[in-house]
Amino acid sequence: MSTTANISLFKKLLRNKGAVFALVVISLSLIIAITAYWWAPDASPNANRIIVEIGGKKPGFSLDFLLVPIPNKTIEKSAFFGTTDAYQYVPIHSYQLLRDSIVVNKYVDDDTGIVQKYALQQKGGTLSKASIVRKTFYLGTDKFGRDILSRLLIGTRVSLSVGLMTVLVSLSLGLFLGAIAGYFGGRTDAIVMWFINVIWSIPTLLLVFALTLLLGKGFWQVLLAIGLTLWVNIARLVRTQMQSARELEYVNAAKVLGYSSMRTIWKHIIPNIMGPVWVVVAANFATAIVIEAGLSFLGIGVQPPQPSWGLMIKENYNYIITNNPFLALIPGFAIMLLVLSFNLLGNGLRDSLDKKG
Repeated sequence: MSTTANISLFKKLLRNKGAVFALVVISLSLIIAITAYWWAPDASPNANRIIVEIGGKKPGFSLDFLLVPIPNKTIEKSAFFGTTDAYQYVPIHSYQLLRDSIVVNKYVDDDTGIVQKYALQQKGGTLSKASIVRKTFYLGTDKFGRDILSRLLIGTRVSLSVGLMTVLVSLSLGLFLGAIAGYFGGRTDAIVMWFINVIWSIPTLLLVFALTLLLGKGFWQVLLAIGLTLWVNIARLVRTQMQSARELEYVNAAKVLGYSSMRTIWKHIIPNIMGPVWVVVAANFATAIVIEAGLSFLGIGVQPPQPSWGLMIKENYNYIITNNPFLALIPGFAIMLLVLSFNLLGNGLRDSLDKKG
């Protein structure tokens, strides 16, 4: 597509309220994914600061903590991967500062505490009134006492990364197979379509399960497994578009000029048929997020302590039937919002590409 056509498409897209909403949500999600550790209250790697005494607390829970230096702790700082905690966070009801020590009433639950005494001179640091901090958990804590807000923010990175890398894998495979099948036809088309039909006949989740079990558990394995299952729609669409485009005048002109088949396909035909492909890509992005969340919920996706929205639901779904359902509903709502945004973006692209509009 030409630059003028791209500008026209973008203007049409901006007239679609659903697409604008989707672009805003996706843009904010991308910013959050890149800068998650800058905003997360728990900036430790993977937001994995475990404080078991405050597990399962409701949104807005607030408490004082005594920061006790961890001796011989190697501190690793990274704006993109988090900073290792230099302190142990001890939850407390109250404290009393003495001459050579600090006495705290350690928090066990709302009505129970244990009196503990800490020397002011600790190996690795000094305790004082400044060592007492108050922390508010705006979205509550999970069953391990980890901050839900921090893990939700960092989990955005996992969902977008899986979606993006999955789309790159599926787009590359789908474009290649669909292009050669549609352009060359004949035996090449028959072989590619046979392969597509075999993959098409296998349920997506079943194929993902098989590939995940074959490749193993983990972030990269899930990414590859999902990518290798979502290319079929792209390949079928590209094949159909290629079959129509190969008879057009500009393709015949490229043949007359002696251009190679690969140059004709990738430099002339593919750029002109990518419009409908982007609609499928947006849908695949949403599908990848849902599949990753489902696999993580089942325990064969992203592995702890790496935060994944599906894994967060798994860890906290028992709270749905108690008085604290938000622990599972919050990551579920995040999945719904991001998936809805990509579907709305796909619908907006489809409407913008409709020449009747």
